[in-house]
Order: sequence, then structure tokens, then C-alpha cells
Amino acid sequence: MAGLAALCLAYVFSQFYRSFLAVLTPALAADLDMTKAQLSLASGLWFAAFALMQFAVGVALDRVGPRRTTTLFMFVAAAGAFLFAAAWSPVAIIVAMALIGAGCAPVLMASYYIIARNFDAARFALLASVFIGIGNLGNIIGAAPMAAAAEAFGWRPTVAALGLVTALVALAIFAAVRDPERIDDPDGPPGFSGFIALMRIRALWFIIPLTLVYYATAGGIRGLWTGPFLAEAYGADALVIGQVTLAMALAMAIGSFVWGPLDNWLNTRKWIIVSGVAVAIVACTFLALFPQSGIAAVTVALVAIGAACVGYGVLTAHSKSFMPPALIGRGVTLMNFFSIGGVALMQMITGALVTATADPADPVRAYHYLFGFYALMLAAALAVYLFSRDARPRGPGRPEGL
Repeated sequence: MAGLAALCLAYVFSQFYRSFLAVLTPALAADLDMTKAQLSLASGLWFAAFALMQFAVGVALDRVGPRRTTTLFMFVAAAGAFLFAAAWSPVAIIVAMALIGAGCAPVLMASYYIIARNFDAARFALLASVFIGIGNLGNIIGAAPMAAAAEAFGWRPTVAALGLVTALVALAIFAAVRDPERIDDPDGPPGFSGFIALMRIRALWFIIPLTLVYYATAGGIRGLWTGPFLAEAYGADALVIGQVTLAMALAMAIGSFVWGPLDNWLNTRKWIIVSGVAVAIVACTFLALFPQSGIAAVTVALVAIGAACVGYGVLTAHSKSFMPPALIGRGVTLMNFFSIGGVALMQMITGALVTATADPADPVRAYHYLFGFYALMLAAALAVYLFSRDARPRGPGRPEGL
């Protein structure tokens, strides 16, 4: 349990680093002249680097184990934080975010790997969701507390201190994590070919499109667009932005704990996810149609998106149920690639969309298109997901892999 506790602390930092950029938007624009497009690129590259590293992480988890894999990567994240603190230009910030994203890549997947190997399969969604819920404290720290720390001490010393703590967490992982016994399957696909074998599993085809856009909606809106939206639509300052993003982060944390036990209570995974996505579509549609309905109303909609789009533990359990045991490490990282890669892709697309539709005379115009785009992508992915086969954690219809 000490190893999972160390990994959970690392996941707090992973969540923090993917979201703290939103509250630093005004400071980075003032100190380094970063544009919205550059901020979008920096945020997108965090997720792109994170996603691309999933292939190496998947093989390393199955072949090397989570202990050494996660330790090494977390030192890379610490180096990225130090570069961020010393950044002299927008390019340095962009490179730093890519390093941090790559460094955080194995944290959640190492935890999933240990949970999948050491605990009953029917409890996977619950334990994974609890882990995500605790990790979402990083989203909370990356909101109002980060804004207050940057205001009091300056953003450079604050990020440098976080880099030091990240390095200490890497040492804690090395000391506390114990690798599960390795599974050797002489007939199984070796190395990267395991990903090809996973992609041949037809049941995953109906889950992957939703995996691409599900977390990307909450992650993108919370991590990048809430700040600019509130600043341009309502003239909000850093503290107000911090308070709203804090509310969204709290919703994401609480929502994770709520989602976790539902699959066993209701004996379904598919229809839990369907209900959450439907809520997110309604909230995004509301923001697209009524972005100036008042800061209280838009905060409620943002909170609804945060709470509705954090059932990732249940969605992962749904996909994991169709994977052979020898490919669990590569399987969960493959799905994480699509999840985080979806965030990166959506960040870059939405950055271009907002830039293309921006109107100086009507600063809110771009956000009609932004939130409408999120609603449309969720609806399209949900239409495919409806054809997926359910993976009930107990009773008839339970997949053979469980």
C-alpha cells in the first residue's frame, strides 16, 4: 500500500501539471508575451508528449515493471518543472510542458497495472476511480491555491519549488513501490507488437472514439479554456478564474469517487458512461448557446462538465475486460494513449478554432464555436459507443477476460 500511496502522490502532481497553466495565463502573457495560440500549443504538447510515451510505458510496465519505469519518468517531469521556472521565452515554456507531460506519462498506468495484478477484477473500477479522485486534488491545487501562491511568491519560485518536490516524489516511488510478479506468455505478442494484437480486439473499436473525446472535454476546458473564456466574457481576474476552476476541480474529484462504485451497484459499465456523456453534451450545448448567461450559470455548467467527464476509471474497466492478462500493461496504456492523445488533439484543434473565429468586436463569438465543437464531438463518439458490448462486473454477460 505504501507503493500505491507514493504513486497516488505522483498522480496528484500529474493532475496539477496538466491544469496549472490556466491560472498562469495572465502572468505568462505579461512576462513572456505568450499568445493564446502559444498557450494552447504548450498545453497541447503536454498531452501529446504524455500520449506518445504511452507505447514505451506499456512495454516497460509489462517487461521492466512499474517501480523503475515511474521513477525515471518522474525525474524527467522534475527537470521540465525546473526549465519552466527558468523559462526566458514562450519556446522554453512549450518545451518544458512537453518534458513534464512525458515525465508524468507512467504514473496512472503504473497504478492501474498494480491494481489489475494485485486486486480482484470486479473491484478495478472502484479502486481506479478512488485513485483518480485523490489524484484530482492536483486539479484543486492547480486552481485557487496555485493562483494565490503565484501572486504571493511569484510564478517562477513557485514552480521551481514544485519541481523539487516532484524529484522527492520520484525517490519515494523508488523506495516504496514493489513490482508484481512478471507474467511471461511465450505464445503472446512480444514488445510493441502487443499493441497490434490489442487493436485487433473488435470490442475496443466501439470504445476508442469515446475515449478520444471523453476526458478531453473536461481536461481541455478545465486546463486551458476556462481562464480565457471567463477573462474575455466577464473580465474575470486571476483570483476569480482560480475560484471557478477550483469549483470545477472539486467537481472532478468528487465525481470520481461517485463514479467508482456505480458499476458494481448497477451491474453495468456501458450505461453509466452513457449517462455521464449525455450530461456533458447538455452542459456544453448550454455554454455554446448562452455563454453570457451570467458567471453563476456558466460556473454550474462547467462544474457539470467536470463531474460528468471523470468516469475514466469505469471506461478503462470496460475496455480492460476485453484484454488478455499478459497484455494488461500495454492495454491500459493504449487506452490512455487515446484518452490523453485526444486531449492533445482537441487542444490543438480548439486553439485553431478559437483563433479562426475570434472577433475583437465580439470576444464571446469564438466561445459559441468552442463549446459547440465539444458538444458535437461528444455526441458523435457517443453514437458509436452505443454499439459497444457491456462489461458487467458480475452476473450474466460478464466478459471471459474477467
